[in-house]
Formats: sequence, C-alpha cells, structure tokens
Amino acid sequence: RPLKTIQITTQETRHRQRQSPSTVTFTKRKFGLMKKAYELSVLCDCEIALIIFNSTNRLFQYASTDMDKVLLKYTEYSEPHESRTNTDILEVMFKLLSKGKTVNNI
Repeated sequence: RPLKTIQITTQETRHRQRQSPSTVTFTKRKFGLMKKAYELSVLCDCEIALIIFNSTNRLFQYASTDMDKVLLKYTEYSEPHESRTNTDILEVMFKLLSKGKTVNNI
C-alpha cells in the first residue's frame, strides 16, 4: 500500500482506539441508518427526515430533500398518521418471535 494510505489508516485506528466502544458503535450505526433512509427515499420515492441526538446532545440529521421543507410539511400535517416508539417496535418484535418468526425478516 502507498505510504499515504498507511498513514491515514494508522490515524483512523488511533482515533478509534481513543473512542469508547459505544461511540464507535454509534458512528457505524448512524451511517447505516442514514444509508437505509437514503435507500428508502430512492426506492420508494418518499421524503425522509431523520433527526438524531447522541448521548452528549450532539445533533445529526439526514433529509432526502430540504430538511426545513420536510419539517414544515410535518408541522402543517393534521391528518391521522402512524407514529412509533421503541416500545411499539419491541412489542411487534416479541409478537413475531412468539409466533416463531425471525425479526430480521420484518
């Protein structure tokens, strides 16, 4: 490998070693979530706004279009809509598991 690549890889490794395991996991999962949001927006032709606050209250956001426009649309929306929390997702997962289904195939 070229010297520059080795230096960058070494710097990235040192940086990761200084981070806590939960920070490394958060960084990887955050990117994965944003990638899934992108894929959903492209494959299903939908608008997505994703807002994340980490454990230190740092804000991360992804929007398939302009974030302000999507949030304005959200605040002006008055019809019934689907809303989920962690509890709702866990209930669905437990129901599927109790029926012998795998959670990965949801």
